[in-house]
Amino acid sequence: MAVPDYQTFMRPLLALLSDGQTRTMREVHAALAEQFHLTEADLAEMLPSGRQSTFMNRVGWAKTYLVKAGTLSSPQRASVAITPRGLALLQRFPERVSAKDLMQFDEFMAFQQARTGGTRADDTSAARPHSSEASPESLSPEEQFSSLYAELNASLAAELLAQAQGLTPAQFERLVVEVLVAMGYGGSVRDAGQALGRSGDNGVDGLIKQDPLGLDRIYLQAKRWRDTVHSPEIRTFSGSLTYHKASKGVFITTSTFSEGARKTAAQIGNIILIDGETLARLMIDYGVGVSTRETYRIRRVDSEYFEEL
Repeated sequence: MAVPDYQTFMRPLLALLSDGQTRTMREVHAALAEQFHLTEADLAEMLPSGRQSTFMNRVGWAKTYLVKAGTLSSPQRASVAITPRGLALLQRFPERVSAKDLMQFDEFMAFQQARTGGTRADDTSAARPHSSEASPESLSPEEQFSSLYAELNASLAAELLAQAQGLTPAQFERLVVEVLVAMGYGGSVRDAGQALGRSGDNGVDGLIKQDPLGLDRIYLQAKRWRDTVHSPEIRTFSGSLTYHKASKGVFITTSTFSEGARKTAAQIGNIILIDGETLARLMIDYGVGVSTRETYRIRRVDSEYFEEL
């Protein structure tokens, strides 16, 4: 089964600790994974950031919320125990405990208001971003942040693509050159600019260096098109690789590739296709045509620091 949302872990976590024993988080993780019949693949699923597993993140936030509500305590580092309030909560909610159920406790309400900047914690439309894959209530705070970050980047990518499609041929050539150089290809901006030339069909083409010494060369075509690119264009491009004695090819378009074009490129094997969406993402990743508006640092406890004190 898929990893449950963090609220689904709340009552099972309380029930696990209802015997009054203090358990380590390692023991908690093992018990909950077994209770929910999670597979190795489920446990290996990572957050979009790639820095923590989805399972450990959601169990961690279930624990945090329950501690903030005073229903669990953490008597030792990386350990947890139930409180009398937690036992009472188990009796009151025999099926499920949610974050909304914790709002009855002043400590948790204060925590939620501080986390959302004073916004009512049950006002999900204001406090939490929307996600097409999961309801906001099912996401941990870190997942909500990642979801919002992805939405902002998707909107930014759409704006970048619209800008790229509206460039003049000369401007588009400079854009392609700067993206390639930012990615580490083509040497300097001057070298890459000299290697590429306008093709006469709203695009650029030419040979660029794959490495600083120019030991391997890549043939590139970049088309400022709006129409879908089909298989014939890819086959023609493949023939150009042989003519230019290039071992690899990169075909960039501001539009899209048909399924047939992608299959043709896969069969040929040495051609990389970059559509408009991918081009915009590369611009974001490598900082071309964008600027940083805000920077948010997400910090966590440095356990090693406290162990060395």
